[in-house]
Amino acid sequence: MRFSGRERKVMDYLLRAEESVPVKVIADRLDVSERTIHRDLKNIESAVSDYNLVLDKQSGKGLRIIGEASRKQDLAAAIAGTAYVEFTPEERQTIILSALLEADEPVKLFTLAAELDVTTATVSHDLDQLEEEMAAYHLRLIRRRGYGIQVEGSEANIRAVISNLIARHVNPSEFVAFLKQHTQNHRSDTISERLLGLVNPEKLSIIEDQVQKVSSELRYELADSAYIGLVVHLSLAMERLQKGDTITFDQMYMEQISGTNEYAIARKLIRYLEQALNQTIPDDEIGYITMHLMGAKLRADQNYLMEDSSMDVAIQAKALIQHVSNRLHQDLTHNRSLLNDLIAHLKPSIYRLKQGLTIHNPMLDELKRDYEELFEIIQDAVNITFPDIQFPEDEVAYLVLHFASVLLYDEQKVSMRALVICSSGIGTAKMLATKLRKEVPEIKQVENISIFDLENRQTADYDVIVSTIPLNEMGHQYILTSPIPTNTELERIKRQIRKKRTTVFNPTAEQRTPEPKDKQSSRQQLELTQAYSGAILSVLDSLNVKRISGVESIEALLQLACQELAKQDVLENYQGVKQALLERQAKRGLGVPGTHLALYHARSDEVKRPSFTVYSLGQPLTIECMDESYMNMKTLLLMLAPSDTNQEVLETLSYLSSLMIEEEGIRLFESGDADQLEQYLSKQFYKWLQEKME
Repeated sequence: MRFSGRERKVMDYLLRAEESVPVKVIADRLDVSERTIHRDLKNIESAVSDYNLVLDKQSGKGLRIIGEASRKQDLAAAIAGTAYVEFTPEERQTIILSALLEADEPVKLFTLAAELDVTTATVSHDLDQLEEEMAAYHLRLIRRRGYGIQVEGSEANIRAVISNLIARHVNPSEFVAFLKQHTQNHRSDTISERLLGLVNPEKLSIIEDQVQKVSSELRYELADSAYIGLVVHLSLAMERLQKGDTITFDQMYMEQISGTNEYAIARKLIRYLEQALNQTIPDDEIGYITMHLMGAKLRADQNYLMEDSSMDVAIQAKALIQHVSNRLHQDLTHNRSLLNDLIAHLKPSIYRLKQGLTIHNPMLDELKRDYEELFEIIQDAVNITFPDIQFPEDEVAYLVLHFASVLLYDEQKVSMRALVICSSGIGTAKMLATKLRKEVPEIKQVENISIFDLENRQTADYDVIVSTIPLNEMGHQYILTSPIPTNTELERIKRQIRKKRTTVFNPTAEQRTPEPKDKQSSRQQLELTQAYSGAILSVLDSLNVKRISGVESIEALLQLACQELAKQDVLENYQGVKQALLERQAKRGLGVPGTHLALYHARSDEVKRPSFTVYSLGQPLTIECMDESYMNMKTLLLMLAPSDTNQEVLETLSYLSSLMIEEEGIRLFESGDADQLEQYLSKQFYKWLQEKME
């Protein structure tokens, strides 16, 4: 049977719903009138009946498809694979654009019209719409009579628009299914399949294997969307390289990022791919992969201030929180979790935006609707905090998630566990987790995992599984929700939880012993506490406050400092460490804006143990700040660690870095009072340790 694009979308929406959906809700989702939906119901009702299902229409409640689950699955499969009478305008434009991007030569107007079974006038109108979209990517459509239609622009921008199309139209479960179907020689003709068809499926599978191999070397876990984005980016790069479409990367920027961990991993990945694909890959691709890793959204919030020089981002994040707090008349400046989350989010976002990369936020419309005032406040705060960077609404929406999750937070005692499958990174996952805890008081723990990890997870350990993406044929009972659950979706979760409590023995919150974080045993939790305590004490033991006069240059100061540390057996080769510090300074300013502090830090094989020294200068030295201005440095903070430093020490040093943007911390670092500084640091570390072990 043949369905229109709108009819398919209505049936697909109803098949996903577990309760009646008002016609107005469906009409709003499809951006049509209620009368249009009512006109489509006759054909929809007939199609539903063919699969022994019933279209239930209840006045005051809405529409619902009733019948056996297997019959619903059959109908869903038929919808996905059917030959359509028409596409929605967005689908039609996506198909046109993908065809143009895939073609090596101009495409005739009538060819596109014939494939879509529409008039040339309709295609021409679609091309008018696409021209506006292409302009945002600095691309243009060449449209000449007798010549055809062709996309013109740089290779980087062409790749960017293809990646964005895939991000918008292919969800993670479809990506996983595509990889599996390739091995089964199965293929359907959905929009997502057409877009993934822009890359060779055999190569896609090989590239995914190589990305998986090196991703374990990253210090953080990529969100599903970032992981898939990297695989797609590489697949497109390999396809287009074979066609002779090469890309160039700014060599000055390449030098700036060449010392990062992401660059080393990107270089290794390129070499792996050259062997696996038997293909020569230009070094310029390393820069783009590095940038992709740096701009990737993370799955877990990590605090690597020391390692990644995120101090400038931390200062901006704190300023952003202050602006939002002032507008809300609610002090969020002491919420360390919010600060850390924003640092983790903003650092890659800024990389993306400065390099002209875009990101798609599927929740944009919902967030603008449900958090209209907060959205406007954060948009204004972003414009003030980042005057030189244009933040699109998609990026602002992710920041709204972080703030909304904090504003909704409620520490109610609850007793059950939820597993959340969410592909979009920290902000979305935390927002959904907070919403679940707030709206469903029985839920005690919410754990977020990747769809790629689902098959290896014991799902029976959880009382409810909630997913923001369809888990097609994965054999798990779950509830599909929006990233910001509707009242109807929340009611389904509540019913599932309460049903579970009535059918399975489940102690109350008072009776159940709280399970240690990350399902660790009590002994493991004690060992972890000991590891962090040891790391904190080692850093405090290394604390040294010195006053230095008569030094006329930063190089002379670093020479003196490194020589002294070598005498204390902290350094193996002080010249090597001094050189590493000077090289870091050459890449970017190290002065903390708005203070007289500068943070110089390095990890090196020449460092034997962690060290933190505060140097109060008799005469200030002029140095560059992190924001590219200049300052009079009166206090040098020198933080050093061995290359093979363990995770606990790295996090401890990172937390210490974060104190350098706190008012009291700045005052005490600048004071040079060793006793007061040690008391302050001990107190802050103790509070931090308690928070980590909760």
